[in-house]
Amino acid sequence: MKRFLALTLVLLMLLAGCTKGNQETQTNVEKPAESGETVVETPAVVQEYTTVYSGEIATINYLVTATTAEFGLAANFVDTLIDYDRYGVPQPSLATNWNVSDDGLVWTFKLREGVKWVTHDGKEYAEVVAQDFVDAMKYILDSTKESQTANIAYQVIKNAELFYNGEISDFEQVGVKAIDKYTLEYTLEKPTPYFLSMLTYVCFFPANGQYLAEVGEKFGTDNVNFLYNGAYIMETFEPQNRRVLVANENYWDKENIHIKKIISIYNKEAATLAPELLLRGEVDYASIPSSIIDEWMKDSKKKDMIRPNRTGFYTYFYALNFDPQFPAEYEPENWKKAVNNLNFRKSFFHALDRKAAMLTAEPYDPEKRISNTITPKNFVDLDGVDYTQLGSLAKFANTDSFNESLAKEYRDKAMEELKGKVNFPVKVLMPYNTGSTEWANRAQVIEQQMENLLGTDYIDIIIDPKPPTGFLKEVRRSGNYAFLECNWGPDYADPETYTDPFTPSGTYNWPHLAEGYKEANGKNTYENMVNAAIAEVLDIELRYALFAEAEAFFIDQAFVIPYAVGGGGYSASRLNPFESPYSPFGVSAERFKGQKVMEKPMNTEQYEAELIKWEKERAEALKAAGK
Repeated sequence: MKRFLALTLVLLMLLAGCTKGNQETQTNVEKPAESGETVVETPAVVQEYTTVYSGEIATINYLVTATTAEFGLAANFVDTLIDYDRYGVPQPSLATNWNVSDDGLVWTFKLREGVKWVTHDGKEYAEVVAQDFVDAMKYILDSTKESQTANIAYQVIKNAELFYNGEISDFEQVGVKAIDKYTLEYTLEKPTPYFLSMLTYVCFFPANGQYLAEVGEKFGTDNVNFLYNGAYIMETFEPQNRRVLVANENYWDKENIHIKKIISIYNKEAATLAPELLLRGEVDYASIPSSIIDEWMKDSKKKDMIRPNRTGFYTYFYALNFDPQFPAEYEPENWKKAVNNLNFRKSFFHALDRKAAMLTAEPYDPEKRISNTITPKNFVDLDGVDYTQLGSLAKFANTDSFNESLAKEYRDKAMEELKGKVNFPVKVLMPYNTGSTEWANRAQVIEQQMENLLGTDYIDIIIDPKPPTGFLKEVRRSGNYAFLECNWGPDYADPETYTDPFTPSGTYNWPHLAEGYKEANGKNTYENMVNAAIAEVLDIELRYALFAEAEAFFIDQAFVIPYAVGGGGYSASRLNPFESPYSPFGVSAERFKGQKVMEKPMNTEQYEAELIKWEKERAEALKAAGK
C-alpha cells in the first residue's frame, strides 16, 4: 500500500501542472438575458485529454517503425493521401482526388495545395508537395535505414524490391514519381485492387527530403528533429516523464480538431494507477482490468463510468520460436529440437485452453474475442461469404482447438519420437509484458493449465516478466522466447496482410526455419503457398481461396496457435469511440481528429445505443460509397 501511495503522489505532482482547473468544476453561471430573464449557461467542456502510460517509445521516425505506440503518435503529426471517416469510408486528405489506369497499374493523385510542413514550435518550413512522397519512399527503400515496413511498399511498387536489394541503383526506375508539384504517380508491379487501403500505413507517409538531409540520423529521435503537417504538434517530449501534444494552428483542416491539448504522463504502474486517477478526475481514460471489473460493476457510481470496447482486427496468437536466442540456462538447443517435432507442436496446439486464458481479460463475455484463425472474421468476404469460411480454413474457424484427449495423444507420440534426443521436461521460456496486469495473470493461467494437462515431466513453462519499454525489440524481434503471445494488425484490405509477419523477411522467427518443409525451389511449403496466392491478382475468388488454404496449412502444422482478436474488455473514457476515424488497417484509427472530450465517460447503456446507431449509419454510408 505504501508503494502504491508513493507512486500516486509522484503522479499527482506530475499532473499538477496540467490539470483541468476550475473550468471543469464550475457550477452553472447565471447571466441576464436581453428579455430580462435569467439564462443559465453551462460552461463548455475543456478540450484537453490526459492519459497515463507505462511503455515509452524509442522513436517517432515513422519511416522505420512498425510499432503501434510509435506510429500511433506519428499518425497525429503527419497526414496521408487519404483518410477514413468514422464509418470507414475513404476520404480525401492530402490528396483531393485520384484515379487508376484501366490496367490497374498506374495510380495518380492530385495533392491539396497550401498544406504546410511546420517545426515543433509551429514555424512554417515548407509546403507539402508530391516530391515529399518520393523522398520518403526513397528513404524507406534504402536498406541501410532498416525500415520495418519496407517490404509492404516493395511488394507492390514497380522495381521497388530491386532497388531495396541493390539490384538497381537508379531510383528513377522505381514506380513513384512527382509528375509536377501537386501530382503524384505510383506505378505498381501488378494490379493491386486494395492499393488505396494501403495508403494510410506509415510506409506511404510523406517526408520533406531537404529536412531529412538536414537532420540525418536525428530524424524522429525526438519532437524537435521532426516536421509536422498533421493535426497535432508534440510540444513537449520528456521520455519517461510526459508528452504534450497541441493542436497545429497551421493545419489545413483545423476546424475538425476539437481537442486542443493531449497530455500523456509516464508511470511504470500506469495499468494499476489509471482507474483510481480517473475516479479522481485526474486522467480521462483508464482501461479497467478484469481484476477489478466485479468491483466496478457492483458500485453504481463506477458502473456508470465504464463501457465495453469494440473488438478490432488485431489478431493475437501464440508463437513457437524456431530460432531461439535466449540464455543457455533455458536450454535453447533442447527447445529447438522439440519444436521441430510436429507432434510436440500439436500437443501445445490442443492443450491451450483459450477460454481460460481469455477470462483474464474478458470475464463476462470471453467468446466474443476468441479467434480460431489468424485472419479475423468479418475482415474481408467473397460475395457475402466470410473469408474464414473458405475451403479448409472453415474447419479451423469453426472448431475450438482445445482438446484434452488429443493434447495427451500428441504428447505421448512426441515423447516416444523424441526419446533420447530431447531432455524432458522441455523448458519453455514464456516472457510477458509487465505493463499489462491481464497479461501477467494470463501467463500464470497458461503455465498452470498447460502443465497440469500435459504434465510437468513433459514441459516446464517458465514465465519471465519483462518491462514494457523495449519489450518488442528485446523479446520478440530478438528471438528471446520459446512460447510467446504475439499480435499483428492489418495494413491493407486483403488476406495477404496477415501473412506478412510469417515470411522470411517478416518479424517472427519462423516458419521458414522449421525443419522438414523445404521444397525443390529451396523455399518452405507455406512460403510457396503464400507466393502462389500473391501471384493471383486478377481472379479474386481464386486469390482468396489460395490464401485460405495457406492459412489452413499453417494452422494445421501448429506453427501458430490462434488465440483472439484485439479490442474488447472494458474502459472508462471521456472520448466517444464512435467519433474516431474507423479503419481495420493503417493508422487512421490512431488519430484524435474529429473527437471531442465529453463531460463524463460513456456508460454501457449509452454505448450499446450508440453502437446500434453507428452500425446502421455505417451500413448506409458504405452502401452510398459503393462498398
